[in-house]
Amino acid sequence: MKKISKAKIISTYAAALYGVAEEKKAVAKVLEDIRQLVVILREDGTIVKYLANPVWNLDSKREALSEVARKLKLDKETLNCLDIVAANGRFGELLPILEEFQRIWYRKNGYVEVSVQSAQALSNAQEKSLTANLEKMLSKKVVVNYEICPEILGGLIVKFGSSMIDDSIRGKLNRLEIMMKGGQ
Repeated sequence: MKKISKAKIISTYAAALYGVAEEKKAVAKVLEDIRQLVVILREDGTIVKYLANPVWNLDSKREALSEVARKLKLDKETLNCLDIVAANGRFGELLPILEEFQRIWYRKNGYVEVSVQSAQALSNAQEKSLTANLEKMLSKKVVVNYEICPEILGGLIVKFGSSMIDDSIRGKLNRLEIMMKGGQ
């Protein structure tokens, strides 16, 4: 039997879930629910580890996910999507599937996903200014994911598509070190 890559599994599930949400005219609500779930799953790694752990049985994982769903008051279509993932034993890929669902929506709606790393949290004014500048530069609407990385010391690292702009102090120091050693 041919082995299917994890990336292919993730994209297949995400596309199927998106298709079902489109069919039911529930994409907006499902997307809103998925955004909430992604935030929770990213912030609380214990949930992801629990769901991915093969030691725990499917019923207990479903119950745990149902509890989260009840607390978040997720839409019926979102619950159906989660149940499909659960029924097929794909809990370990849940977060990547949900993230891919979001990326599908971004592509279909003309958004570019941008990752911004900074040494400390940006103010609301800085975030708005950065978003406006990125939209102007890319000539598209952007969705910005911020990450605090103290190790960059200051400045920003901006990633979108296959491009990266490294305006961090760490990056500048690394380039200076290379120049001083006689490199380019």
